Amino acid sequence: METDDSKRRFYIVEDDAELEEMLAAPLEKWRVFLHPTQRRLVERDWNGAVRVLGGAGTGKTVVAMHRAKWLAENRFTKPTDRIFFTTYTRNLAIDIENNLSKICSPEIMSRIKVENIDSWVINFLKQEGIKARIVYDNDLDELWSQAYTLAPEFSRAFYQDEWREVIQPYNVKTLKEYLKAPRVGRGTRLNRAKKAEIWNVFAEFNSLLQEKGWKDRQTAIRDACSLLKNKQGETLPFKAVIVDEAQDMGTEAFSLLRAMISEGENDLFIVGDPHQRIYQHKVTLSHSGIEIRGRSRRLRLNYRTTDEIRKWASQVLAGSKFDDLDGGKNDLSDYRSLLHGQEPTIKGFKTFDEEVQYLAEQLKRIEQQEKTLSSSCLMLRTRSLIKSYSQALNNLGIRTCQIHRSQADDLTTPGLRLATMHRVKGLQFEYVLLAGLTIDELPPKRILDRLSDNRARLSLIERDRCLLHVAATRAKKEVLVTYYGQPSELIELRSLA
Repeated sequence: METDDSKRRFYIVEDDAELEEMLAAPLEKWRVFLHPTQRRLVERDWNGAVRVLGGAGTGKTVVAMHRAKWLAENRFTKPTDRIFFTTYTRNLAIDIENNLSKICSPEIMSRIKVENIDSWVINFLKQEGIKARIVYDNDLDELWSQAYTLAPEFSRAFYQDEWREVIQPYNVKTLKEYLKAPRVGRGTRLNRAKKAEIWNVFAEFNSLLQEKGWKDRQTAIRDACSLLKNKQGETLPFKAVIVDEAQDMGTEAFSLLRAMISEGENDLFIVGDPHQRIYQHKVTLSHSGIEIRGRSRRLRLNYRTTDEIRKWASQVLAGSKFDDLDGGKNDLSDYRSLLHGQEPTIKGFKTFDEEVQYLAEQLKRIEQQEKTLSSSCLMLRTRSLIKSYSQALNNLGIRTCQIHRSQADDLTTPGLRLATMHRVKGLQFEYVLLAGLTIDELPPKRILDRLSDNRARLSLIERDRCLLHVAATRAKKEVLVTYYGQPSELIELRSLA
């Protein structure tokens, strides 16, 4: 029992009182639980940047939180020392800060800055006298409509995909740069004359962005990185940077993080899982100036979900290839769960009303067993679906509480949790219900239909596979999947497996 292999799979409970305390611990405690065998990653000095990979439920975020706490308490202890803890989305940063406050004293919390990377960039640019707003695809429809009138030979979706996959990644600013930019994987071939003809659309779109004072994410991050590199000796107060959900950050973000802190002992601690990449950004850390050779670790044990849920959630990813954030390959072949339970249930219905009636019955069963629904979550693909299911369940006597993007989940608030699949990243629940998984909603048909080529469609399908994997692995005890009408092909694939 004293060997490292045994300690990874077993924890010796010294007495009955300790066992009772562990089993009775509320979900709030499990959200910050650090397994004793993970402490060797946390409580030690590293001679440079560290990358920690691990499947869902292996405790990556918890390890990152405890790492920030340990560094603030044991290495960077001056009142002026700061540790930067960052992640991709604002809502996940809010959840992390909320959970960190449960394990850190107020004094330690005052020295750990938790902020998603985009918010930090905008605030930094503002401090430098640059007023800008980072905008995303949903904000840009009007600008694309105006720019598209200049050369509507191809669909508007073509121009949007070309901007996202060629113009942004290669920081193309001029026609000359566009003529040289690689377009590997783009479905529509373009000769030099055609590139020159359609460049007017991109030039106009970029001009409209500048008029509005808007920046796409990559441009804003590059600007911040350039400013930092030109500060000539001026430094930020950060002594260490902790990065969560690294798979979603992208090359530009990691180049910025490298510029934010001097290379050296305990500088960067990076955790992530490419199998949970639900946005389009990929990274090769070495291309961003981050060297991790000899300082790469894996978390292989899922402490959250049962092995049955783990297998079910991983099956949807079968056949897909995943990187290791540094140009290598990564898979889930050695990913295991310690617990066992029932296999996830998949139920199909003819109508929406029948599906909701079944969900209400199952929720009443759970409430009778658990005496509460606050540790159960109904997850849906879009916000419009949340509205539909919430209203229908309310009419059947089920109290609901939506988890919003800008606030942490307060477990003291009663009611079934409702959230989009994107919103539950980093959270966990006793019971997970995945509803409305129809062929039109996973992935959303209205989005698929307007993509310009097959590569873009395959990319969206791949991200929705990861999204379904993420959502299912939020569960500790049970997963229930429902749909009405024709099921998503992702469900059918798994049912046949």
